[in-house]
Amino acid sequence: MDLIIKKLTEDEIVPYDLLLLADPSKEIVDDYLHRGSCYIASLLEEIVGIFVLLRTRPETIEIVNVAVKEDFQNRGIGKRLVRSAIEKAKEEQVNTIEIGTGNSSILQLALYQKCGFRIVGVDQDFFVRHYDEEIFENGIQCRDMIRLRLEI
Repeated sequence: MDLIIKKLTEDEIVPYDLLLLADPSKEIVDDYLHRGSCYIASLLEEIVGIFVLLRTRPETIEIVNVAVKEDFQNRGIGKRLVRSAIEKAKEEQVNTIEIGTGNSSILQLALYQKCGFRIVGVDQDFFVRHYDEEIFENGIQCRDMIRLRLEI
């Protein structure tokens, strides 16, 4: 699989369809896109994945969005995206990478831990406070943000 991961340039169209898979609020997505760096993953010239890095504090970067096109899920692309995000963060000479996901995002929680992230906290009712509509995944209401961290 010849997956090419590159930074999205300002003149390229933002693939909102992918970003909104991981975060259903276009307003929130637009906010962190404006402040962060967006990377796209292409396979045979088709955009199949995306992630966004955002510097949050000195020596800390957060991965604020990771998504893989539904037809390409369960092929290891998500793991490659997370590993690429880790490498890009290392290039920025940070000491800490953070990521958050919903309590209902079972596969994502497993992926992040397989990539070395450790659970460091829970922001209770994060999704209830910040999103107008209820979110359900895997038959579970997404209420809490599970925070994970990787020290590099």
